[in-house]
Amino acid sequence: MKDYDVIIVGAGAAGLMCAARAGKRGRRVLLVDHAAKPGEKIRISGGGRCNFTNIHAGPRNYISENPHFAKSALARYRPQDFIDLVDRHGIAWHEKTLGQLFCDGSAREIIAMLLRECEEGGVTIALSTSVLDIARTGDRFTLRLNDVPASAEALVVASGGKSIPKMGATGLAYEIAAMFGVPMVETRPALVPFTLDPVLQEALQPLSGIGVDSEVRCGKTAFREAMLITHRGLSGPAILQISSYWKPGGEIAVRMLPDVALEDELIKAKRENGRQSAQTALAQHLPKRLAQFLAERHGPQGALADASDKALRRLAEAVQDWRIKPNGTEGYRTAEVTLGGIDTRALSSATMETRSVPGLYFIGECVDVTGWLGGYNFQWAWASGVAAGDAV
Repeated sequence: MKDYDVIIVGAGAAGLMCAARAGKRGRRVLLVDHAAKPGEKIRISGGGRCNFTNIHAGPRNYISENPHFAKSALARYRPQDFIDLVDRHGIAWHEKTLGQLFCDGSAREIIAMLLRECEEGGVTIALSTSVLDIARTGDRFTLRLNDVPASAEALVVASGGKSIPKMGATGLAYEIAAMFGVPMVETRPALVPFTLDPVLQEALQPLSGIGVDSEVRCGKTAFREAMLITHRGLSGPAILQISSYWKPGGEIAVRMLPDVALEDELIKAKRENGRQSAQTALAQHLPKRLAQFLAERHGPQGALADASDKALRRLAEAVQDWRIKPNGTEGYRTAEVTLGGIDTRALSSATMETRSVPGLYFIGECVDVTGWLGGYNFQWAWASGVAAGDAV
């Protein structure tokens, strides 16, 4: 049996960061993953360029049953700390909208950077390695890895959530939590496209591929970004963001053209060129196919001159207060992250160690801390990885 100080399960963003930090502290670290390559979700993120953090990341950008839990880790490892690491490794990057940072080149550069950090820390990495059994004897954990036993005084679970199973997501972290009696918050897909009622979806089919600037609201929460109509339902950044706040059976409100006083614009168009149709007037602001769809369903037919102001107001409301009750979501298959997970009340916010099982840690996506779209979940991975890596 091989003995280590720390065994980390999961070679994703959080696991790699944790391993590098612990290794550089002189700890004997074994990092294991059932995948053949490390950091696969890093590789596909940001369209292959890895949206590796967000300069605005703070506690308000995260969803958790305990919104205060993430404060400690996020305060001790900030976006600038990861930027400094990226800069030290000579990786070129740029800022896009809303504080999102991307590699100029490839997401593979971030993976290579983390692997170099692990190498400098003397971390042993075992890929294509399955965890077949875990036992705790005294103050040590014994794991059966591809039928080969290994033990350590600290076990860090960084195996992610259930999102994108084709990338290898298994829910292993939740099985380990159950094994040791660590409580869970119910999980569900987040940052995920919506599916719609079949009748509405069929009506929207001709509009597949159209995107429009929108403010999408659920309850008191709203996001202003692009909305995309797809052949399955609704997607785009604004929809993915609001999906984390939506619950089955709930309603969302879509305000297309949030910067346009559309009712006033339609009435103005009626007075200045009453011979044009509502569709033509809408097409000044929206893609033609979408303008046609909305005008045919909600607008007055014929010339604007013949339409009442009330009819134009109804059309404006259909565009800027579109109420939709999603049928559901596309599920974990396309969800970028998993909402819920390991109950934060069971963990130390400073170290990520479980309160009831000394030496057992949970970090990253498997914990009930879910970030917004735009680099926030990577920042949580780095911050929680550092918190555990500095403690084990």
